[in-house]
Amino acid sequence: MDIGKGIFLPYFPIFVVGLFKKSFKVMIKRILISIIMSFSFFGLFGQTNKFRTVDVAEFAKAVSDTSYVVLDVRTPAEHTEGHIPGTHFNIDILEDSYTEIALNTLPKDRPVALYCRSGNRSKNAARILAEKGYQVLELGTGFRGWVAAGNDTTK
Repeated sequence: MDIGKGIFLPYFPIFVVGLFKKSFKVMIKRILISIIMSFSFFGLFGQTNKFRTVDVAEFAKAVSDTSYVVLDVRTPAEHTEGHIPGTHFNIDILEDSYTEIALNTLPKDRPVALYCRSGNRSKNAARILAEKGYQVLELGTGFRGWVAAGNDTTK
């Protein structure tokens, strides 16, 4: 019995390391496959939730195009202080009911051009609408960029 223990024990660490190497290789292989599959999944399905961020000149063209629905996602107080002429709706992105109101108000068969004050809130609003199937154009510099470019506003 002692001879068996003596023979086995010196080789035991090699046996354990060999098992660890094998399981480590399998684990790394599974992680790599998971990463590849994740990229494939997002590559296939991530494209449908996109919106376009545009500059003031391109947004001005969209506003003058009657096929676009123009949406101000700022607060009602900000909207009252001044907004882009031709704005059809003011739906506050900060309200919990934004998505529900937008879905019940905006026609899905027309593209939406939206803006906020500086371009931050509008990106979130655009993402939400794009995920719901809307074609969305977002003013990257917001209402401030519109004003800085010398464009007209209305109250």
